[in-house]
Amino acid sequence: MTKASVGKPPTRRGKQVAGTAKGSLGQTTGRSVVSKARFEAVMRAAEQSGLLNEKGGRIGGRVSPALVRQAKRQTGIETDTDLIEFALATVALEDNFADVFKESRGKVDPKLKLGF
Repeated sequence: MTKASVGKPPTRRGKQVAGTAKGSLGQTTGRSVVSKARFEAVMRAAEQSGLLNEKGGRIGGRVSPALVRQAKRQTGIETDTDLIEFALATVALEDNFADVFKESRGKVDPKLKLGF
């Protein structure tokens, strides 16, 4: 992943990503857009986890064009490849915080002094 320069649209492999032409990444134009920081954080975490090292895999499947259009609108990501990569990285890096948080309920001693 290429580092984005300040003032320039972020790019990946020489391609514009995440709606950088109209309704730039992180800005809203009447639609929800994944922030530049979130996109970069997810992709950086995926890269650091070794999930993006080998790009020999290929994925294929039939999906609704309306689903792809809406996902692109919601994220601001323009290319199918970047959309798929971001979606898969988001799922692969999911930490299940909500489930873990619920499971920990009642496991902290109520007498514990937290200092506030």
